[in-house]
Amino acid sequence: MSDFSFEVLEHITVLSESPKGWKKELNLVSWNNQAPKFDIRDWSPDHKKMGKGVTFSNDEMLTLKKTLESIDLNMMNE
Repeated sequence: MSDFSFEVLEHITVLSESPKGWKKELNLVSWNNQAPKFDIRDWSPDHKKMGKGVTFSNDEMLTLKKTLESIDLNMMNE
């Protein structure tokens, strides 16, 4: 496995937490000293281990935000 580095630049929110303490979080993360990206993934309580996740550029996050704002989430309860 190749080495990589990361730095959580801003913790934005916890989306959920498992019984074992892992948290699904939205953060702003710099991977390998690159420009930061919005990142959603599970993190261990000490932030030393992580699950698979997804990253979004600023433009992608703006598109996602606009899309989520246009969705009627109440339809999911029907």
